[in-house]
Amino acid sequence: MSSIKLFIITVLSLSLWTCGDNPNGKKNHFVIKTDAKNNTIALGETVNLSMDNPKNKAISSVTYHLNGVAIDKNFTATDVPLGIHTLTAKVVYEGQTEETTTNLTVLNNKPPVIYSYNILNEYPHDITSYTQGLEFHNGILYESTGQYGESKLRKVKHDTGEILKSVTIGNQYFGEGLTVLNDKIYQLTWKENIGFVYNAETLEKTGSFNYGKSKEGWGLCNDGKTIYKSDGTHTIWKLNPETLAEEGFIQVFTNTGKIESLNELEYINGKIYANIYQRNGVLIINPKNGAVEGVIDFSPLQKLVKQHPELDVLNGIAYNPDTKTIFVTGKDWDKLFEVEVFVK
Repeated sequence: MSSIKLFIITVLSLSLWTCGDNPNGKKNHFVIKTDAKNNTIALGETVNLSMDNPKNKAISSVTYHLNGVAIDKNFTATDVPLGIHTLTAKVVYEGQTEETTTNLTVLNNKPPVIYSYNILNEYPHDITSYTQGLEFHNGILYESTGQYGESKLRKVKHDTGEILKSVTIGNQYFGEGLTVLNDKIYQLTWKENIGFVYNAETLEKTGSFNYGKSKEGWGLCNDGKTIYKSDGTHTIWKLNPETLAEEGFIQVFTNTGKIESLNELEYINGKIYANIYQRNGVLIINPKNGAVEGVIDFSPLQKLVKQHPELDVLNGIAYNPDTKTIFVTGKDWDKLFEVEVFVK
């Protein structure tokens, strides 16, 4: 089996679940029924909703809501974010009102496009850098590295590997992803529930921020207005760049299911590119609805770097607006690859 086929089969895994519940913790008289298998539909499809009424209560009215927004009983998934949604029915019967819930999962309506790549250049990369975040800003490559006692924030001359400036973040922190916006660097830590803010020119630390509902700190990128944060799950959080508060999220799904372990992020030409931890691959994600629109298998690159005991997986993707090319590396890799991607 080819590496690209194995990669696609591995990452495009299905993980769906549904349930029924009453928000007051009482036993329901009613259960929401759908005509969708496993309560799962694709974008553009219609699901028909009805109530299971085993005790034959006299129902006066039923209203349906998806994530709190009223919908028709014949609901078509148009312009809906992908993922697992809360479907609620408010039932009025015999002078009483009851709410019951279940889950409705919305998948993408097409499989991801498979991309390949050409290597344009190879540059030296610090083989001791456990790369967690990578991003260009004003022609300089910024890199965040991990491991307790070794985590750093660096400015690097990408074509020579020269480290222009480097600061440590403290032995108690495990450095993760970074992004640069409005001449400020935002850097995550892994399990410490804190991120740091720096001056992009001097690398002087100017502030910090705490996480909200996100599980951990993994990757960061931005589109100039919103900061996107991964936490090792299938969720990408949207952060307010002024307050760093989590103000929403997208769930990353294909046409078959969700993709977990989203790691380092990069925003490129209107899409989010996301490393998948331990998979040596990158997803191309629609930031509006979470749809995986493309997949790039970079696993052959690991064979092109120096093989040594500390060698780890691909992690680190940066877009250089000056060259309009993509740069990728990995944890403790001795090379930084400049590549161009194309539809296979």
